[in-house]
Amino acid sequence: MKKILLNNGSMMPAVGIGTFMISPKDAEICVCEALKMGYRLVDTANAYVNERAVGRAIKASGVKREEIFVSTKIWATEYLNPNAVEQTLERLGLDYVDLLFIHQPTEHYMEGYKMIEKAVKNGKVKSIGISNCEGKYLDNILVNCEIKPQVMQAEAHPYFTQADLMSELNKYGIKLMSWYPLGHSDVSLINEPVFAELGKKYGKSPIQIILRWHLEMGFCVIPGTSKVNHVRDNFDIQDFSLTNEDMEKIAKINKNKRYYYRTDEMLKSFATMKPSYEK
Repeated sequence: MKKILLNNGSMMPAVGIGTFMISPKDAEICVCEALKMGYRLVDTANAYVNERAVGRAIKASGVKREEIFVSTKIWATEYLNPNAVEQTLERLGLDYVDLLFIHQPTEHYMEGYKMIEKAVKNGKVKSIGISNCEGKYLDNILVNCEIKPQVMQAEAHPYFTQADLMSELNKYGIKLMSWYPLGHSDVSLINEPVFAELGKKYGKSPIQIILRWHLEMGFCVIPGTSKVNHVRDNFDIQDFSLTNEDMEKIAKINKNKRYYYRTDEMLKSFATMKPSYEK
C-alpha cells in the first residue's frame, strides 16, 4: 500500500475509507469489510455520529490496532470541553488515535488546537490535523501553534485541484487529505471523456481513474460509501499509475470549481450544533 510521510515522521496510508454521511449500521459493516480487504486508514468525526460503530468495526475486523491508522475530528462545540479527547477515545473504544483534527475554524478553534497539542504530548494522539482551515485560519494556526499540523483536510478533485493551497502547505510539509474526491459525485466530472479514455487504457472505471489521480497528486484520498462492492472498487486503484501525459490531460479539465461553500453564518451556527452521539 502506498503511504505518505508526514512532517513528524509518521506514515499515513494514502487510501482510506471515509464515513461522512454514513449511518452507524452501514459504517460498521463497510469499515469492517474494508479492513478485511486491506484498507488501513479509517476516517470519521464526532459530527458524523458513527464513531462507536467505527470502533466496533475495528474490533470485529480482527486486524491489529497498531496496523490501523484512525483519523477523527473534534467538533466545534467541543473545543472548550476539557474531556473532548477522552470522550472521543471512549466512543471509538481506543487508547489513542493516529490523527485528530479540529473540524471547523469556529470561535475558540485555537483552544481546540491547543487541546490536541496537549493530547499529542500525553500520547493520546499521534498527529494533528486541521479541516476546512484554509486562508487566514491556516495562517493563524501556523503563527500560534507549538506543533505544526501534519494534515489538512479540504475539498479537492480534478475540477478543483487546490494549487494555491498546496503551494502554502508544501512550505511546511503539511499533506492534503481530500474530501469530495469525486466532486460530490458530480456526473459531469465522472463522465469527462478523459476518464473514460484512461479507464479503457488501464482497465479501470472513470471513478477509479479519478481516485488514482489523487494519489498521483500526492493527496490522501478517503472516498466514502455505504456499499461494500464500492468499498472494494475504491481500493482497487493501487496496481497501476498514471503517466505525466495522463496527468497533463486531466489538468486541462480543472475549472477551479468548488461544491462546498461555507458562509460566515454557517460557521457561527456550527458553534451551537452539538452532535447527538450514538449511544
